[in-house]
Amino acid sequence: MTNSIGEIQNCDTLFIIGSNPTEAHPVIALEMKKALKKGATFIVADPRKIWFAERADIHMQLNPGTDILLVSAMMNVIVSEGLEDKKFVKERTEGYEEVKELIKDITPESVAERVGVDAEDIRKAARIYATTKKAGIFYTLGITEHICGTDNVRTLANLAMLTGHMGVESAGVNPLRGQNNVQGACDMGSDPGKFPGYQYVTEAANRKKFEKVWGVKKLPAEPGHMLPHAFDLACEGEMKAFYIMGQDPMMSEPDIDHIKEALDKAELVVVQDIFMTETAKLADVVLPGATFAEKDGTFTNSERRVQRVRKAIEPIGNTRPDWLIICELASRMGYNMEYPSPKEIWDEIASLAPNFAGINYGRIEKVGLQWPCTDTEHPGTKFLHQGKFTRGLGKFHALPHREPAELPDAKYPFTLSTGRTLYHYNAATMTRRSEGIVQKSDDMFVEMHKADAEELGISDGEIVKVSSRRGSLKARADVSDKVREKGIWMPFHFVEACANKLTIAAYDNITMTAEYKVCSAKVEKIKVKAKK
Repeated sequence: MTNSIGEIQNCDTLFIIGSNPTEAHPVIALEMKKALKKGATFIVADPRKIWFAERADIHMQLNPGTDILLVSAMMNVIVSEGLEDKKFVKERTEGYEEVKELIKDITPESVAERVGVDAEDIRKAARIYATTKKAGIFYTLGITEHICGTDNVRTLANLAMLTGHMGVESAGVNPLRGQNNVQGACDMGSDPGKFPGYQYVTEAANRKKFEKVWGVKKLPAEPGHMLPHAFDLACEGEMKAFYIMGQDPMMSEPDIDHIKEALDKAELVVVQDIFMTETAKLADVVLPGATFAEKDGTFTNSERRVQRVRKAIEPIGNTRPDWLIICELASRMGYNMEYPSPKEIWDEIASLAPNFAGINYGRIEKVGLQWPCTDTEHPGTKFLHQGKFTRGLGKFHALPHREPAELPDAKYPFTLSTGRTLYHYNAATMTRRSEGIVQKSDDMFVEMHKADAEELGISDGEIVKVSSRRGSLKARADVSDKVREKGIWMPFHFVEACANKLTIAAYDNITMTAEYKVCSAKVEKIKVKAKK
């Protein structure tokens, strides 16, 4: 997230694309509502009529998987009408000419039918975004959960640089993190090719630095496997063991039957979690972790703010904090990993990662600090790229549209997207154990357009069968005009009707994020057998 949460309410224009803040990020949505109350202009690009779409100045209800075409057409308007920030582009970027050449024929009229958005709406959105002083882009999984997710993000960065909406307050390109420490997990090196602080394992200087502090020799110089590769290798008999912590792939990964095959073939599956998840039920060993309320440490939120977490109660039963479990396991395997407390772990991270060098427990006792924070006198960074980009010049990427891995056909005529609801998060490991939440939401549903429902003879509230090439399940039909015709939407919180039985195991070529937002499906009315 280039900018800060507190800046949102002062945006003049908010371009929300592939994000449903009121349900997936309700705290940030409150800041957006403040901007709405102050009179900000809202542009929403989403296949569904989400809360902000109903209140937006422009809602572009695009077809899933056409984000690059839409944004490229907006850039075409901006360039052809001379609305680009010529000074910013000239002085602070490179690669612009390639993008200019790519988009010259991608007019709103040429893509309107494929994108499913009126050409004039695309033109209006482009003009508003380009001519607004403070315009911020806000996106989430609706952008990244595609086979071209990385390209989608880079295209949004192109749009922001083209108009000079980078390195200034209340603007930028802002991914909204889905849970309280997703950013922190990334920061700490969860990417198999990076050390903490986004330092590449392929660089010898980085390896040498970590080897010295960790007291080891020859850290791996090549990145490890991304998650989908690991499951594929397990099915082939090459990946022998999994250590799964705080993740429930038997609910959250696409094509669940493939995941089960991989875990069944592995010789050892260890799950470290706070509850007995669907994945834990398949494990050889379960290590009970403590919850956030039972441990000390730090969380890092969407705006890169490192904040203290303090233990409220002692760990219940035989649970232990995750760091303590890992330390003891490492020690039993022959590596003496001893830390007195999470404070010493953080101090080590800060000594190794320049982004965190100026952050220590003393400085974040009351209010967290935003990285990069390079020394103990540094105040933290409210927004990124002021004056210059981290890499020097901002890089434009010329990125053509790529079709989704699976498109509708005669047998599977619907496009299925999945996502979150307000009441549950992902696999619902925690939320479905809350009695109050369960009372609000505890059954699987499928949103479908009223015209499609009428054609199939399906009534609102009726139980229907939803199928893809990978499986089928039953769900309650939620009939309205919230989704596009021939588009359906389902949450993936419910184990008894797991939407990821249907989703396709197709992945972004860089991040290996699954294409949860597009796969082909069909909806059928369930025939009731006549009683004899």
